[in-house]
This record gives sequence, C-alpha cells and structure tokens, in this order.
Amino acid sequence: MLVVRLRSIGDAVLATPSLLALRRFLPEAEIDVLLEDWVAPVLEGFREVDRVIAVERSNWARARLIGTLRAARYDVAFNLHGGTTATFLTKASNARHRVGFASYQYARLHNHLAPPPAQIWQQPNTHSVEQQLALLGWTGVPVSDRPRTRLAVTTHADEKTKRRLLAEGLDDAQPFVLMHPAAAFESKTWPAERFARVADHLRARRLRTVVVAAPDEAEIAREVAARAHGRIIQFTDLSLPELIALAHRAHIFIGNDSGVAHIAAAVRTPVVVIFGSSNVAHWRPWTDLPHAVVRAEMACAPCAGYECTAFQRPQCIRHVSVEDVMTAVDRLLANR
Repeated sequence: MLVVRLRSIGDAVLATPSLLALRRFLPEAEIDVLLEDWVAPVLEGFREVDRVIAVERSNWARARLIGTLRAARYDVAFNLHGGTTATFLTKASNARHRVGFASYQYARLHNHLAPPPAQIWQQPNTHSVEQQLALLGWTGVPVSDRPRTRLAVTTHADEKTKRRLLAEGLDDAQPFVLMHPAAAFESKTWPAERFARVADHLRARRLRTVVVAAPDEAEIAREVAARAHGRIIQFTDLSLPELIALAHRAHIFIGNDSGVAHIAAAVRTPVVVIFGSSNVAHWRPWTDLPHAVVRAEMACAPCAGYECTAFQRPQCIRHVSVEDVMTAVDRLLANR
C-alpha cells in the first residue's frame, strides 16, 4: 500500500492516525508513505510504516521516483492530500486501486472516489485528521475511534537532546517549557514580546523556557530572548528527530498554530496553542491530553486564505492577550 501525504510537517503529523488505523487493520501489509523530502525525517523510527519515501523538488528526481513507485507494484494508493503533485504521483504509481475524494481537482485520475468527509462522518465540520481517516473508513478500514496522532522518539535523538540540555544547565529533574514563537504566516504569528512576557511569568513559577525555531526563524527566537528578563535557552539548529525528542521531554508546550505544536501533541506533551487566522475546528491539536487553544473571537475568522483581507495587518492574532495565554498556561500547569 502507498499513502500519499505531501506538504508540511503538521500535515505529516496529522496523517499518523490514518497510518495507525491502516496498520492496525492490516498488520501484515507492506505500507509505504510518500512525504516531502524536508518533512520525511519526522517519521524516523515510526514503526507503523515499512518505508518513508521522500519527494524531492527537482523534475529529474521526480522522474526517477515514478520508476520507484511503479516497481513497488502497489495494490492500493490512498491520496490523502489531493494537490496536483500528489494526485499525479498517485496516478503514476500505477496502483491497482487509487483512492481519493471526488472533490479533488484531478479526481478522474483515481478509480475510487469517496464522497465528502462531512458526509461520511455525518457531521458539519471535520478536523484534518478526520478528513484523512474518512477516506480510509470509506474503503472499510475501521476508523470510528478516531486514533490520536503519534510520533516515535528515537534513542539517538533523545540522547543527543539530553546532552544539549545538560550543557545548558537542565537535567532530567528540572522541568522546562518548550516555546515556539514562529509560524509560516504573519496572521499566525503572535508577537515575540508577548512570548517574552509569558516566559517571565514562567520564570516566576521557577520554570525554565526553551525556545525553538528553524534556522530561518532564528531572529524571532533571539527577539524573545532579548525581551525576556531571565535567560532563555535557544535551539535553532535541531533536526526533526531532535525536535521530537525535545518536545517529548518538555513539561508543556506553548506556541503558535504550527507543525511544532502538532509534534508536541503527538508525543503526548500538554500544549497551549495560540490561534490567529486558522480554522480551529480543522487544525486544533488532535490529542486527548489536557490542552488549550487561545484565540480572539473576530467576525472575519477564520481566513479563507493565507493573507488577511479584512485589515492592513492581521488583527486576530494581535487581539490575543498575554493575560489570556497566561491563564491557559496556569490552568494547564495545574492539571499537569
């Protein structure tokens, strides 16, 4: 079997319930998953799949990939994405059964077309996880229990992360809060100075803060550290397996709606997620642990796209107060 789920880190994490459901139903099947090459390490050590196949951006690499897919002689290919590249690769796999939603742009390239997820679940709104599970459920895979997201913590990444924390003065006995102040879009990025104020609040509660960011987001991490009154530990060069291990070690997670938030939820760390323009019903953390979503009610939310069309600069994320986030953090810490 081939499961196609392209795009971002969060998308890959939110596909894990479908992979879990498929493995549970067909324990002896060979299950491969197709991810973007920069996202693929997020499933390192994930035993529910036999092979993670990375999709590179170059046309030459994708041409070679088509040969690899056809050589596997898949019986079934599930297209969980529906984008142009994902659909063409699903077709190019030459799988005997190619399953997608009838709403996909190039739906005709599949030979099994499912009705809308809301119709399958018989509910008006569906989470991203439920949408993907619906496609499997429509074919007969049991999904009614709606499995939660899950990621593996590899021994190598965990040991490396532990050493880095020790070098910063944090041992296993000292709880810390993991903070991710970056996001893909301005409409999802809470101001850095407000994250700094939350870090000060945590410091008063004797909790250290570790800020993570990608290399191209390092400036945001530095700004949070500069505005905070106490020392902030910064990691801006972690691999995805190391980030997963760090999230697993954290006491709680605080951050914007991003792939890192979904990583934290998938390793069963309680999360406080600050939402701006995103659809909360569709992108909230998919976890059964205590968690909090903090957002400001606005008539224009959620946004239809990635840019704010109602204001010159996005206001939804700026209307989330420090006090609201602190209240959510305190409540989560009490439950923790």
